[in-house]
Amino acid sequence: MSRADQIFIRNCRDILTNGVWDTDREVRPRWEDGSPAHTVKLFGVVNRYDLREEFPILTIRRTFWKSAVDELLWIWQKKSNNVRELRGHVWDAWADETGSIGKAYGYQLGVKYKFPEGEFDQVDRVLYDLKNNPASRRILTSLYNFADLSEMALYPCAYSMTFNVSGNTLNAILNQRSQDMLTANNWNVCQYAVLVHMFARAAGLEPGELVHVIADAHIYDRHVPMVEKILSNPQYAAPQLSVDPDVSDFYAFTRDSFSLLGYKYTDFTEKIPVAV
Repeated sequence: MSRADQIFIRNCRDILTNGVWDTDREVRPRWEDGSPAHTVKLFGVVNRYDLREEFPILTIRRTFWKSAVDELLWIWQKKSNNVRELRGHVWDAWADETGSIGKAYGYQLGVKYKFPEGEFDQVDRVLYDLKNNPASRRILTSLYNFADLSEMALYPCAYSMTFNVSGNTLNAILNQRSQDMLTANNWNVCQYAVLVHMFARAAGLEPGELVHVIADAHIYDRHVPMVEKILSNPQYAAPQLSVDPDVSDFYAFTRDSFSLLGYKYTDFTEKIPVAV
């Protein structure tokens, strides 16, 4: 069975059994009908995924991982903040009439800064350090720029990556301030697992661990029945991630550079309401 399934099931059962409801408070998110979107949550969830053992994708429900890769490349390769440059529509609710989500996500990664070695944006600085300063303990990115928060359509949820090289292995920590467990948890895990593979390949390293730190891990009130149903689905063995062996340039990867071998899952066809 998939280790990712086991982690997700454990997290969700813990939230449903031991979590704290916010029904006694005013909340910002709203459902489409205007009702407040309340959650049950746990604080400080930490999950570890060993990418040497498996690709951490759920089998108890289908994760549309190719769409997740599309969004990852939109942020980390294109460094874009315009939804018109994204294949999917997950960001449409936060975009303005021009398609912009403001100074958020990809915009922050594309801003250039001066260093003694020259000008770099955040992505290129990571690539430079992984190749030239692998022993550094300062290899990280941050999307949470306080100076620009007022010009962001949505504050970044997955906001920081810290990279660490041990021997010939690249490990990483993903910090996330907020996590909608049903709609986004495995989506983000798959994205950043792929990102570790990309950086590792570009730097001539082997992918190792992805550690996912979630400050507020929650399930929305209208999602609870769906989550309970998913948790009882059968579990299958994790698939194998295949990465095009001819691609080593970080900016040359496409969604088709990645494929999953033997991905077996339970389909999930219910429409999931999204709180905005």
